[in-house]
Amino acid sequence: MSLKKILLVLVAISCVSMLLHQGGHFSWSYKSFRLGCPSPGARPKHTSIAFLKTHKTASTTVQNLLFRFAERHNLTVALPLQACDHQFCYPRPFSARFVHPHTLPPDVVTSHMRLDLPELRRLMPNDTVYVTILREPAAMFESLFTYYNQYCPSFRRVPNGSLEAFLAQPGRYYRPEEKYSMYARNTLTFDLGGDKDRSPADAAYAERFIQEVEGAFSLVMIAEHFDESLVLLRHLLAWDPEDVLYLKLNMRTAGSRQALGAGLPARVRAWNALDARLYDHFNATLWRKLAALGPECVAREVRLLRRQRDGLLRRCFGSGAPPLRPAAQIQNKELRPWQPSAKVDIVGYDWPANVSRAGAPPDLCLKLIMPEVQYSRLLLKAQSLRYRKTALPRAPRTPPTSPPPPPRPLGRAGRPRPDRTPPRPPSPRPH
Repeated sequence: MSLKKILLVLVAISCVSMLLHQGGHFSWSYKSFRLGCPSPGARPKHTSIAFLKTHKTASTTVQNLLFRFAERHNLTVALPLQACDHQFCYPRPFSARFVHPHTLPPDVVTSHMRLDLPELRRLMPNDTVYVTILREPAAMFESLFTYYNQYCPSFRRVPNGSLEAFLAQPGRYYRPEEKYSMYARNTLTFDLGGDKDRSPADAAYAERFIQEVEGAFSLVMIAEHFDESLVLLRHLLAWDPEDVLYLKLNMRTAGSRQALGAGLPARVRAWNALDARLYDHFNATLWRKLAALGPECVAREVRLLRRQRDGLLRRCFGSGAPPLRPAAQIQNKELRPWQPSAKVDIVGYDWPANVSRAGAPPDLCLKLIMPEVQYSRLLLKAQSLRYRKTALPRAPRTPPTSPPPPPRPLGRAGRPRPDRTPPRPPSPRPH
């Protein structure tokens, strides 16, 4: 056999060996190579992620896919104390004291907070990747105004709940020191730890703040380009396509939206000037990153992501996504989204009846459509159970040094009478 033939045989053997070694990961690597896209498959999946969940930016959808990724890979998700509800005592600046002790030390954090970056870095592993998401200010502000109309005093003062009236004279209704005032001005800036009431004329502050955000976050996603943002997220974290599949969550009905008439978007941007500068900067940054990855590569990955998502929905629900329904019509209470007020209808998904699934696990399908509050509660319960099994081992039994106490007298029904001895206070749990 010639030397050339021997070399070809060795190359073929090496390729087969690589195929067997790579297993399931090779299929996507090959597709990426065929599409001309750089493949993240050569690196191990990154599992330390801090996602700053901003308000009304499609962040609940991102949180859901992070929750599911964490469960599949047995990661610990930092969750708020029950006293903080499902947010880290927002709007107070984040503190590690707000994290439930049963969810420490965490690999992932993704619940609402007001960012305190040094405090968050003390909590998370050193190799944590920081990600957040922004939304176009006019669309975001309309959503905030409707969603929090009954919570934010600045919005409640407006006659007839008119967004146009508020934007005509925002200073007439806005009080910066009031509770929930952060929903009425520069909410993105506030969530990111900035000064929501800094004068728009202070260009130096705005530029400095943008640079701080850019230095903190490896990726700032953009809600209007959600699938393209997921392509960048997948490459950043070396994840598989199935790790970023999603279904939109926490949406309003058409009747809960207000149309933005001519001139209103410009007024929103003027009133939320810091948010507008943030958005414009990071929208441009996103497109520079997409250009570096390659437009054809991004377009093909987006198409592939959407096909895989449609396939998952068919396996879960028999066809496409289950129909959206108002919360009151959803039979399964674990799938009813939280309603901020009677004036806003948040829709969700009910579990379809008589669904014939073709291979997708029921647990995965259920969590794909599970709202934030219920999923957070479920995760906390699961992680608390794991914590009790691993972090608090039982003390070894020792022989009794004194005779056991006499049995308690029986009551009239033949059952032991209740013990009236006051319970001992529980020992403090580690923080």
